[in-house]
Amino acid sequence: MTDVPALLSPEQQLEQLIPRPTPLDHVQRQLHSHPAIGPFLVLVLSGIVFGFLNARFIAAENISLMLQQVAVVAALGVAQTMIILTAGIDLSIGAAMILAQLYMAQLAANNHFPGAVALLLGLVVGVVTGALNGALVTRFRLPPFIVTLGTLSIFSSVGLVYSKGQTTQASQMPGVLNWAGNPLKIGSLNLINGVAVVLGIYLVVSYMLGRTEWGRHVYAVGDDAEAARLAGIRTNRVLFSVYVFAGLIIGIAAWVSIGYTGAASPNNAVDANLQSITAVVIGGTSLFGGRGGVIGTLFGALIVVAFTSGLTLANVNGLYQPIALGILVIAAVAMDRWIRKVKA
Repeated sequence: MTDVPALLSPEQQLEQLIPRPTPLDHVQRQLHSHPAIGPFLVLVLSGIVFGFLNARFIAAENISLMLQQVAVVAALGVAQTMIILTAGIDLSIGAAMILAQLYMAQLAANNHFPGAVALLLGLVVGVVTGALNGALVTRFRLPPFIVTLGTLSIFSSVGLVYSKGQTTQASQMPGVLNWAGNPLKIGSLNLINGVAVVLGIYLVVSYMLGRTEWGRHVYAVGDDAEAARLAGIRTNRVLFSVYVFAGLIIGIAAWVSIGYTGAASPNNAVDANLQSITAVVIGGTSLFGGRGGVIGTLFGALIVVAFTSGLTLANVNGLYQPIALGILVIAAVAMDRWIRKVKA
């Protein structure tokens, strides 16, 4: 007598119909849950490759230089990350920083304001630029791309008119405004105070986004603004607060920029807009909003400066270096689209 196979239950039949997740599916889910993993691995791999090509790349002197070079873009990257998390973008971020630094420098050098007061008012200028962008986006429901494209020209022009196109040197400014550029030695690394300030910003914002109700609301608004509104979240208030907070960080970045460059100039960081967006995209934050974080942006900013330094030490013509960064950006966006298709 032959054995008759037992009939499968409906649940067992359903399980057989559902395809089992592949190793690639597991990778996709991990990258979706932890966006900073990808850029971290790219940064580590870059360090290994460039260190192999030229041992000077991993020398303390070069690492110190890279950390100083990345400070301003990394600070602006925090502000850009918060805005992109809400499915927006800020094209005016560099112009706003230049306006804030010109204002605080001119107040101290030409109007003889105390350094602390000039710094505080410069931070206020940064907040005002963010508030203006936020008001136009929330009150008039204008697209962030168009709003910040317009304010990019406004902030640039106002800064030039106010400063009359002049550069204010560090020797003309009080010590408070130059403090971010003072040397800071950590072990074998020779840094500046501005690097520590930027790292502090990352720690604070990372905590706020990951551990507070406000941070959860930011992600919710970026993921689906209408669903967030129906859930009781005041989406316009959240959006406005993000732009204002980003403006404050822009003001701090202006202070760090003065310390790093030793001057307040209309020509400082003219390409900071694209650099900050590049750092955010390479850092794993989705341009569609709702996924990412500032730690990934820090890795993204470090990747940009690592590629620039590594390719230079590898004697690659500077004209070809932007090609590598362009490929990185395109690859990061393609990776984001794939990650967003993660299966439930």
